[in-house]
Amino acid sequence: MTVVGVLHPGEMGAAVAGALSARGETVLWASAGRSAATAGRAEAAGLEDAGDVEEVCRRCEILLSICPPHAALEVARAASGFTGIYVDANAIAPDTARAVAELQPRLVDGGIVGPPPTGPGTTRLYLSGGGAAEVVALFSVTNVEARVISEQVGAASALKAAYAGWTKGSAALLLTVRELARAEGVENALLEEWRLSIPELEERLAGAGRSARRKGWRWIGEMEEIAHSMAAQDLPTGFHEASAEVFRRAAEES
Repeated sequence: MTVVGVLHPGEMGAAVAGALSARGETVLWASAGRSAATAGRAEAAGLEDAGDVEEVCRRCEILLSICPPHAALEVARAASGFTGIYVDANAIAPDTARAVAELQPRLVDGGIVGPPPTGPGTTRLYLSGGGAAEVVALFSVTNVEARVISEQVGAASALKAAYAGWTKGSAALLLTVRELARAEGVENALLEEWRLSIPELEERLAGAGRSARRKGWRWIGEMEEIAHSMAAQDLPTGFHEASAEVFRRAAEES
């Protein structure tokens, strides 16, 4: 069996790590400096507390970084000296992934699409870079479907940025136009027109609002990373800079 570490078991990290512990892998986490809520998730996922990050790095062969995008480089630095396969599965720009590779030479770039895995067929982990095949093997027969898309670090992050650039970026736009209609006193008329001409938007609007209130704090950094991805290719950044502001306001109001 492979000894795996996870930094850190948030909602997604605990679920992904739990998919491995459920099939008998030893999965370590570091309780030092973490909250009681994090400890509860780790326990529920069947993770073993190694105490601190240094001990996790000493004992594990593969280390998963699953954290808010703004913390990806900080987590990679905290694991400096780790010599195993380091899987950065965070929603970061390709250039940020390449910066992580300077800190973790055996980096496998990753991008998660889908919700925290609770059953088969819902969650995919896209991978790129050397060592990706070992990570695919690790997740075989779990609720996480791991796929290699390239040998180049940055490719998996680019795919995630493009995917979330639409899903979360369009959610931010939907929330924004609803706020415009509300401010101008035509919200009910807009909602009625949507029911007539684009009926699927009503359910999507409700879901976007719930998600923004609960996860907006995390999506700010993701939108900023997507804007950075766009800038690197000389593409407009305003869509996702504005989306970051939408989620910032949602986080402040929640």
